[in-house]
Amino acid sequence: MRTRTALLAAVLAVGVAAGPSVLPDPAHAAPAAATAPSPRSVPHAALEAALAGLPDADATAALVRVGGTEGVWHGSSGVHDLRTGRPADPAARFRAGSVTKVFTAAVVLQLAAEGRLDLDRTARSYLPDLIPASYAGVTVRQLLNHTHGIPAPDVPGTTVEEWYAQRFRVHDPREMVRSATAKQREFAPGERQHYLNIGYTIAGLLVERVTGDRYEHQLARRVLRPLGLGDTYSPGRDPRITGPHNHGYQRMRLDDGTTGLRDVSVWTSTDGWAAGDLVSTTRDLERFVRALFRGHVVRGPLLEEMFTLPQVTDLGSGRPAAYSAGLSMKVLGGREVWGKTGGRWGYNAAVASTRDGSRTLVYSVNSTDAKGPEMNRVAEHLMVAAYGRP
Repeated sequence: MRTRTALLAAVLAVGVAAGPSVLPDPAHAAPAAATAPSPRSVPHAALEAALAGLPDADATAALVRVGGTEGVWHGSSGVHDLRTGRPADPAARFRAGSVTKVFTAAVVLQLAAEGRLDLDRTARSYLPDLIPASYAGVTVRQLLNHTHGIPAPDVPGTTVEEWYAQRFRVHDPREMVRSATAKQREFAPGERQHYLNIGYTIAGLLVERVTGDRYEHQLARRVLRPLGLGDTYSPGRDPRITGPHNHGYQRMRLDDGTTGLRDVSVWTSTDGWAAGDLVSTTRDLERFVRALFRGHVVRGPLLEEMFTLPQVTDLGSGRPAAYSAGLSMKVLGGREVWGKTGGRWGYNAAVASTRDGSRTLVYSVNSTDAKGPEMNRVAEHLMVAAYGRP
């Protein structure tokens, strides 16, 4: 306990020196307009308050971009790493986690628009050698909106310490699918919703089967290069984040038996793959979400798949479904906000926007418990500051 207290005291001392930084970006500044200003304005003070005091016990750094027709605000806080205490790099790359699912859904929907995939056809019709007859009824659409009923695959380990010890383990997507589909289904396809990675693992394999190309190549050709997302990439088996990045830390049991923060910046993400392995920046993700919501990535009626919630209930809570194809929806501040959060050890990320693009939010929070049962406190404060309370 004394070791952890001393560590947190040191972290807080660095946080006082680092403080939040508001970053002007003339290239994205709101232009002068002849029309009347929006009745809603970006809550600068609330956003600055959400970033104040980093690093602390919940996060070591945070990067934020708010945009849209209602105004623009950029900020960063915290440190690049705890050893040097240098200020966090606002242009740093980070692990985007399940924000990857938005990209994968976009690729699948593009293929559907081209007639190369049919959302109402079964996954087994495309992957008969991989999807067993017990899951013959699962459609492509159900993979994307988490109503497929396929359980999660078995992954060795039950604690963060055990997973950290296997951080360089390479997971094969086909083996993960075999592990998952060897189990009994959680529910009949289309009956409930259960948010899991496995549907997007299969979706990545569908992309490869119908194109005859690697998922990573299709993602780059269809989304990353056309939008100029030069800092977004799939790391594959490389456990490092290439290029400038702020270090991620996870609270766990250390080698001396105490509990503290361990640098977890180097960790393979092959278990996530098409469901959660992307590395990106706040600038790239902001450009992506703006293009997506404007219909420049997925065009025509198929874009509505991303804004259509299935009329089922969640398996665990019994509440209405909250996930569409790639996105999720929450009512914040009295209006619908669509987006996606993601978490990898040491990193939480999110993209969000109102349907009309009037306010967008992108953040990266270097959370000290990125996969904890509750939403990270800093991330929650940023979401509420940007949009309002549920």
